[in-house]
Amino acid sequence: MGILRTFLKQKMVIGGIFMAVFYQIVFIVIYMGGYGAMTDNIGKLSVAIVNEDEQYGKDIAESLAAQLPFRLVTDIDLGRAQEELDNRDLHMIIHIPAEFSEKLAAQGEQAPLDFYINQSNPAMVASSMQQVATQLTTALNQQFATQNAERLFAEHNMPEEQAKALAEGIATKLAAEIDLTNPIPSGMQNQVAPMFLSMVSVVGAMIFAMMGTGVAKSLAPSLGKWKAFLGFHGVSAIVSVFAPAVGLLIAFAFQGYGVETFFRMWGLHALEMFAAIEFMGIFFFLLGQAGMLISLFFILVQSITSGVLMPQAVMPDFYRYLSYISVMFYSAQSDMSLMFGGGKTGEHILGLVLMAVGAILINTLIYSRKKAKRQEAEPAFSFAAE
Repeated sequence: MGILRTFLKQKMVIGGIFMAVFYQIVFIVIYMGGYGAMTDNIGKLSVAIVNEDEQYGKDIAESLAAQLPFRLVTDIDLGRAQEELDNRDLHMIIHIPAEFSEKLAAQGEQAPLDFYINQSNPAMVASSMQQVATQLTTALNQQFATQNAERLFAEHNMPEEQAKALAEGIATKLAAEIDLTNPIPSGMQNQVAPMFLSMVSVVGAMIFAMMGTGVAKSLAPSLGKWKAFLGFHGVSAIVSVFAPAVGLLIAFAFQGYGVETFFRMWGLHALEMFAAIEFMGIFFFLLGQAGMLISLFFILVQSITSGVLMPQAVMPDFYRYLSYISVMFYSAQSDMSLMFGGGKTGEHILGLVLMAVGAILINTLIYSRKKAKRQEAEPAFSFAAE
């Protein structure tokens, strides 16, 4: 017991116990609170109904709008809708072609109905939309079969049961086609690759930021404050260029996405890691080693805000707002576009650039104020006690 008491009195052990409990609480609260809202908020997904048929298609469009439990967009043309689908702003397009009514009325013809789904999305989006498309096709075919039965019953004075049986034998009137764009290679490892490739750079950035900021502070007396600060940024840039290449080489060894994709992703993750180092550096410059607590919190939150497992549209408000200052969101969304297809890559890369620049400015302000505050108390150079 004496040995145990001795250990339990050590600050490192007390800190370890605190971190073990802290990590349990933060991890469970973040994940349960984040992913628990996934099914509840599925109605926030967006579906466009593009109707080009002014006859029966108009009634079908109105019927679909009344039934679908999603955010609906109707005042949009097919070209614009496909662009927004590629950008992941829309999650499905239901297209009613101009010849829909003509084909529906013609004997022996099938009325075309098109569903467009972008697979370069979280798995829940693609699977949910495919399921909805199948269910809608079945429901509409049943509706047309019932209408055929009623018509036969009325026109030929046919017994109701006989009319229904005959209608069921009529070929389905809908020629529904599901167009899946930007397919993801089979395997769960491909679906989650954008999240893990982004996360590994952010975790590495956190560890480097913790060590690098400490070294900058320790070298400041010998090198000078601003030389040490610039040295930190210079080494951060070098590490950001070479470190992500290791992870990407391993990932591409398991699943090849092409040489061009590799180099594009290398540049992307170099920028991501640099932005992450600068962002995490804010907490370590401000709080020292205690910045690890906030950094861990942000890493866990970013695994949700990355948008790989849950689209931004269905995130709880807290996570959706944080996604706009989430390095992993911009990186993972760009990864999905580079690896599988999709838009907004330039917009997301710009987001990383702005985050890096903003973090550098904040770090510069924190660093300068630390020195000024310390010099007022002591003539010798040192940082404020953390």
